[in-house]
Amino acid sequence: MAPIRRLGQHFLADANITRKIVELAGAGPGDQVVEVGAGTGTLTRALAVAGARVVAYEVDEGLRPVLEKVVEGLDVDLRFADAMRVDLVSELGEGRWVMAANLPYNVGAPLVMGALRRAAAVDRFVVMVQREVAERLAARPGDPRYGLPSVVVGLHSTATVAFRVPPQVFIPRPRVESAVAVLDRKRAPANAERAVEIARAAFGQRRKMLRRSLAAVMADPAAALAAAGVAETARAEDVSPAQYVELADRS
Repeated sequence: MAPIRRLGQHFLADANITRKIVELAGAGPGDQVVEVGAGTGTLTRALAVAGARVVAYEVDEGLRPVLEKVVEGLDVDLRFADAMRVDLVSELGEGRWVMAANLPYNVGAPLVMGALRRAAAVDRFVVMVQREVAERLAARPGDPRYGLPSVVVGLHSTATVAFRVPPQVFIPRPRVESAVAVLDRKRAPANAERAVEIARAAFGQRRKMLRRSLAAVMADPAAALAAAGVAETARAEDVSPAQYVELADRS
């Protein structure tokens, strides 16, 4: 087998890391887990052996023989499809879910953001991504890593970086460090999507003050900023998810 670079494939080859992910996911009998990027099935098998029902997505058809053999006899539904292109809402169906995954490097942040915004059945995310992506997901205002992904995560969940993962536990060995992020869903405000739209405009011109960067998406940015208690001279990274919601309320 040769990992495909364009798919961001780095296969996890460390049982201790796998065990930690399964424990953080709380996977056990009666639980439903969706995995994205099953790879060679290391995590897939561990989740199923713990007793969970697993729906595992893998875009690389070339891994089918390996995966089918690794999960043979276990409660695993292998789906060879691009998880970025499927409708998880209809695909997962009834019940509550946990996403536990070693996400391909090239889809980590957008996949988590999309699932948070649309797949309400997923209550917890235990995802391994590049360390800088994990830190960006969990970043707070004022942190240089704080950006649009941080706002989306903050609107829909509470997030922490659980632990770092060294390059040597993967095949092939990546050039960057990884980390496991844990996101627990919370009820999002009714105007969360409008808040995301405003945050996207703000971070699209993050060097500008908000009164200028928001002019394209708000009729009177100055009045909305004043009503929300945000300084006109503030920039995108100074505004919390809750404050973006305040701006959405007043736009």
